[in-house]
Amino acid sequence: MSISIIYSTPSTASSYALNSSLVSLPTTLPSISKLLSSSPPHRPFVFELLFHLQFSAPLLFFLFQATFMTAVMDATGGQSLYPLHRTKTLHLVRHAQGIHNVEGEKDHDAYKSDDFFDANITPLGWKQVDNLRKHVHACGLSKRIDLVVVSPLLRTMQTAVGVFGGEAYTDGINVPPLMAANTGKSGHPAISSLNSPPFVAVELCRERLGVNPCDKRRSITEYRLLFPAVDFSLIENNDDILWTPGIRERDEEVAARGQKFLKWLWTRKEKEIAIVSHSAFLSQTLSAFGNDCHPSVKSEICTHFANCELRSVVIIDRSMIGSDSSTTNYPGKIPSGLDLPSDIASEKHPEEKGA
Repeated sequence: MSISIIYSTPSTASSYALNSSLVSLPTTLPSISKLLSSSPPHRPFVFELLFHLQFSAPLLFFLFQATFMTAVMDATGGQSLYPLHRTKTLHLVRHAQGIHNVEGEKDHDAYKSDDFFDANITPLGWKQVDNLRKHVHACGLSKRIDLVVVSPLLRTMQTAVGVFGGEAYTDGINVPPLMAANTGKSGHPAISSLNSPPFVAVELCRERLGVNPCDKRRSITEYRLLFPAVDFSLIENNDDILWTPGIRERDEEVAARGQKFLKWLWTRKEKEIAIVSHSAFLSQTLSAFGNDCHPSVKSEICTHFANCELRSVVIIDRSMIGSDSSTTNYPGKIPSGLDLPSDIASEKHPEEKGA
């Protein structure tokens, strides 16, 4: 499945429109109506306005979303077109079933048990990993991934290397394994890094921080022994200083971290990236998107992930965050020659057009 996620940075004009339009309902109606009838350059402002209304004035959000999207889809047939080099394809994966998922479904308080510190995946979870691995190979995705970004927790790294890594590790091959044998007391053999994409651990895509021990990570020193070929260089602190026992990260804080993570992705050169993360992080990050789409598309984007679910999306750089030039565009006119199109010639010489 491939869908478009539109991402844009805040703008002064849209912030002004938001602040002025939220004074009262009577002033909001003309304000948004004016934006709806404006030329296409103002539409990004409306997108952001609708995004803010979703949280600050839900009634107004639902009132105007349908009207605006009808106007946009009537004009374009519901389609969008963007330069290829201003897109990235993201393959989003939630980790396989963890031991905390099993007990937490029976009793929600189990998530707070120290027994599930940095929870590993279950035997059923490893079967889920094997089945997803078969799928990514069967559909050809395994050959297209340029980079695997993974949350630095045991269950996500087990899932990531199991799905996107090499085959079982073989002695005598001079490459470090992605995962050492029996990591997390799994009984699973070592996984090779041979012929696999690079793996990098990133704190920004961790699960919701705080309170639940299952979401607290081990030291990077420990992880390097368990996952020798995973790159941990982007993690600044050896110990987990982000997780706190008494404060649970709020939805809006997770969502803001998700937006920061997406901005970071634009600093990468890779175009097709697998991201192995967690339910709350993926849900809160994606909740900001799809408001400019048909409701069924919004649902495709924002529905909660099942264990080991893979969902592929396209993210668009509408705000010049990424500055890479196209690798496929070709300037033409080599060698140079006369090439004035007839329609432009008619605009330059209207007297001849009417002759």
